[in-house]
Amino acid sequence: MKDGFLKAAAFSPALRVADCTYNTAEILSGLRCAAARGVKLAVFPEFCLTGYTCGDLFLQHTLQQGALEGLNTLLEASRELDLVALVGLPLSVHGKLYNCAAVLCRGQLLGIVPKTYLPNYGEFYEKRQFTPGSTEVETITVCGQQVPFGTSLLFRCRQMPSFVLGVELCEDLWSALPPSTFHALAGATVIANLSASDETVGKAEYRRALVANQSARLLCGYLYASAGHGESTQDMVFAGHDLIAENGTVLSETVPFGGGYAETEIDCQRMEAERARNTSFEPCREGYATVEFDLTPVETTLTRWIDPAPFVPGDPQRRAQRCELILRMQADGLAKRLEHVHAKKAVIGISGGLDSCLALLVAVRAMKQLGRPAGDVLAVTMPCFGTTKRTRSNAQILCDELQVNFQEIHIANTVRSHFADIGQDENMLDVTFENGQARVRTLELMDLANRTGGLVVGTGDLSELALGWATYNGDHMSMYGVNAGVPKTLVRHLVHYEADIAATETLRTVLLDILDTPVSPELLPAKDDGEIAQRTEDLVGPYELHDFYLYQVLRCGFGPTKIFRLAKAAFKGRPEYTDAVLYRWLRNFYWRFFAQQFKRSCLPDGPKVGSVTLSPRGDWRMPSDACATLWLAELEQLNPGN
Repeated sequence: MKDGFLKAAAFSPALRVADCTYNTAEILSGLRCAAARGVKLAVFPEFCLTGYTCGDLFLQHTLQQGALEGLNTLLEASRELDLVALVGLPLSVHGKLYNCAAVLCRGQLLGIVPKTYLPNYGEFYEKRQFTPGSTEVETITVCGQQVPFGTSLLFRCRQMPSFVLGVELCEDLWSALPPSTFHALAGATVIANLSASDETVGKAEYRRALVANQSARLLCGYLYASAGHGESTQDMVFAGHDLIAENGTVLSETVPFGGGYAETEIDCQRMEAERARNTSFEPCREGYATVEFDLTPVETTLTRWIDPAPFVPGDPQRRAQRCELILRMQADGLAKRLEHVHAKKAVIGISGGLDSCLALLVAVRAMKQLGRPAGDVLAVTMPCFGTTKRTRSNAQILCDELQVNFQEIHIANTVRSHFADIGQDENMLDVTFENGQARVRTLELMDLANRTGGLVVGTGDLSELALGWATYNGDHMSMYGVNAGVPKTLVRHLVHYEADIAATETLRTVLLDILDTPVSPELLPAKDDGEIAQRTEDLVGPYELHDFYLYQVLRCGFGPTKIFRLAKAAFKGRPEYTDAVLYRWLRNFYWRFFAQQFKRSCLPDGPKVGSVTLSPRGDWRMPSDACATLWLAELEQLNPGN
């Protein structure tokens, strides 16, 4: 429960039709096992106390009473179990029979939620025996307890306020306007669905999509527990297809005719964060009653997969599709800008590194989209004190293969003249020594663009912007930054994708060598053996860590404690990423992120390609003078040795 994580499970126990005693024992066994594993929310199928396929037996008082006796047994047993459980049963209220979900916790019956939409087609004839539930909440007596009864009920955990539970039953989800829609708008972050969906060809795919999409639309966690083995097979077969989804992603699933049990952790805090940033999610609590309950706070062990590369799809096919889409977005943005300003040239500083390589590939695509020759791209290499033969050679080979206009400008004399102007000792390898070169390069590009009627295309990426790893008014500045929305981890895959579809083997080879080249601004003299002396990740930290931190900070709004915990789970098994290393670079990320906002406050235009961006005109508004004190203080409370 710490950090908003709720361990939840959906069950499909093997039942016997109309045998309430047997079914109760099976449910209780499942509850005890779940509690032992730390589950805090356990959802069972529709009519699990009786079986869904009882037909007109539901009208028999004996069966109704048997279900109540089973519920009472579960209530008594639950006093020793630290969890919330939902079970399905028929319940007679004011002479009418309802298809209900009973919500119980530690011996208390928190509420009874009746089904809203009753099917009356195919093999389903619930309207024959049952009455639809009402949104009006009233108090009834069940198992000797005064219990709220109605569809407009929510259940909130006092110890974890982000865990607010709403309930619907089977057909409710299939309706045009599911009750869960209103539950979520009223504050439910988790929806439980007690279901008895029969299995037919193609239905599992539809059911999976329905659950995932509803969790995405409602920005919630969604548990779907369906009837399984033991139901009557007279006219239907039930497969126990259990699903747990969160914000559009299926986290855990039992395949049809599988084990009948799905379990994972739902991040309730993330659901709150998603809703806070979504201005179209408008709360409406009118008519709802909220029942509060208690659970013992514990630190939930994370078993769900935490993606160490949240910007990069893991599936190769999806990754390739994503790369192609992003490249088209970048190219389209640049094409529009070139067309709008009537630029004769797209001027790019080409270093032989990853970012400038991607920008060049995008520029070539943009020219092709405009029906213009690749020669309208002017690629300029500007070797100076730190340029190595490898990067200089790769830059020229790349330009030759792409058939762009290539120009070399040696800037060493200009830089030395500039150093003389300001009194900088060339042997003093400090920040002035480095930034002076970067600003001269930008000066050359800007003036060259003026002379050729061109537009300077920026190469800096999203990760560099987050860390402020750019020379102010140097590589920080351009007339259009095509990579501004692309994190470094994704830059690598975009270049690799271009290598995979390269028209020539030479182009593929040079792209792969650029990928293999250490990331470096090459502003310090090369080593005696000609190798790169300045490696960016040795100075600011591994980009895969920073991109992970960037996503959790900006996309999810999490704090340092939770992010550190997530990082430990995501990079578990990577010996190079000890807790101390993760902590060091997380602290470095926060320090740099706050200190370097002034660079982001005056960024050039550039296309947004994902859900995370740092444009001051779009998704990120932050004062340049904001203090990191609270975040760093929270980091101080962490013990990296844990």
